[in-house]
Amino acid sequence: MGFFTGFAPTGKDSVFSNHVASSNRSESSPQPIEMLHQETNINRSLIAEAPVTIPSRHKDLEHRESQEKVQEETQPSLTPKRFVIIVTPTSSKDQFQGVLLRRLANSIRLVPPPLLWIVVEAKSDSNEVSKILRKTGIMYRHLVFKENFTDPEAEMDHQRNVALKHIEQHRLSGIVHFAGLSNVYDIGFFDQLREIEYVILLLFLG
Repeated sequence: MGFFTGFAPTGKDSVFSNHVASSNRSESSPQPIEMLHQETNINRSLIAEAPVTIPSRHKDLEHRESQEKVQEETQPSLTPKRFVIIVTPTSSKDQFQGVLLRRLANSIRLVPPPLLWIVVEAKSDSNEVSKILRKTGIMYRHLVFKENFTDPEAEMDHQRNVALKHIEQHRLSGIVHFAGLSNVYDIGFFDQLREIEYVILLLFLG
């Protein structure tokens, strides 16, 4: 034995050490490989059990359109109401002018806007009409003319023309109704008045 050991290499590494090292490596190396394999299996099982659902864009659009249709059916359509212009000629010679003007104002106040009340009268020293109009809470315009008339019908026609000229000059667009002081109205009348689509005026010049 001493004779054979003399021929053995004297370095640090030997056949036996290589064999032991290789055997240790072969025994210890599979463990991390198996652990990695097990971890990958666990992750795959978790992903398979909890799949991620991605909503489609087409389904979202269909859902939004269905909701918009339901809202349109449930909510009433909001259409703007047409503008109404009420023209009222007055005369200071009428002893019931103030009473009739207040009564007409109470009726017009119940009409939903948009609405404009144009009151026309001859120039006088009394400011009763102005005081009544300021307290009504109605959007109004008070027009005064200087001409003198002996015929009540001619004066009434002139007052209407003054109101129409004012409407034309200020480019007011709406449905014009001439309301006398003695008129009595139902509120539904103004709703029907707003439903008028076309008004045709025929003027015959002699």
